[in-house]
Amino acid sequence: MPGGRLTQQERRQIAIGLADGLAYAEIARGLDRPTSTVTREVMRNGGPAGYKADLAHLATERRAQRRKPASARNRQAVERADGRDPEAVREFEEAFSGIFMAQGLPKMTARALACLYATDSGSLTASELVAHLQVSPASVSKAMAYLESQGLIGRVRDERRRERYVVDEGDIWYQSMIASADGTSRLADAARQGVSSLGPGTQAATRLENISRFLDFVSESIVRAAEQARDILHPKA
Repeated sequence: MPGGRLTQQERRQIAIGLADGLAYAEIARGLDRPTSTVTREVMRNGGPAGYKADLAHLATERRAQRRKPASARNRQAVERADGRDPEAVREFEEAFSGIFMAQGLPKMTARALACLYATDSGSLTASELVAHLQVSPASVSKAMAYLESQGLIGRVRDERRRERYVVDEGDIWYQSMIASADGTSRLADAARQGVSSLGPGTQAATRLENISRFLDFVSESIVRAAEQARDILHPKA
């Protein structure tokens, strides 16, 4: 497997793959690169719809020129308390947040969620997120409010009465899946209502009826799968 930075030709192959509608994993296999490398490359340079190979290559070269070798003192300053390789953690967070972004999360929100999942405790305060992500408190507050509204994180108070955002609180992923199924079910109900409004037997009504049946099936399948996964992976004592 080739290592090092992506070449300009590889970036052009990524652009061609995106234009052909290929998944990141398929593009990565064609390049003999990790999927995370392709995901990070695309998300760092405009996303699937805005990726331009030559512009991405130029931007990478400019970033490389701006970087200066860190002094021994600076290297010590960025060492993590958990002993992990800071660069490896950063690359994981970028790849993980890139996947969240591809699924529709805003960039700041995706970065914050990936940051939480990379902690052993599964929790961080707002000030810790601000320091780690190097963004404003307002940006963190907005991102966490969105994640909380989607049921992807929880909020607790620690022994010092500080609010902490957590990703290991109860059945967060279960609740998130159930919320997703509920939203799909509501869409199915709306489609069924449209059948009577548009007139049974019409092309529009037939289309909506097919949509409602499909969404009902998907919603019920999500609920069953979520319940089975919770019972198998997290059985109650």
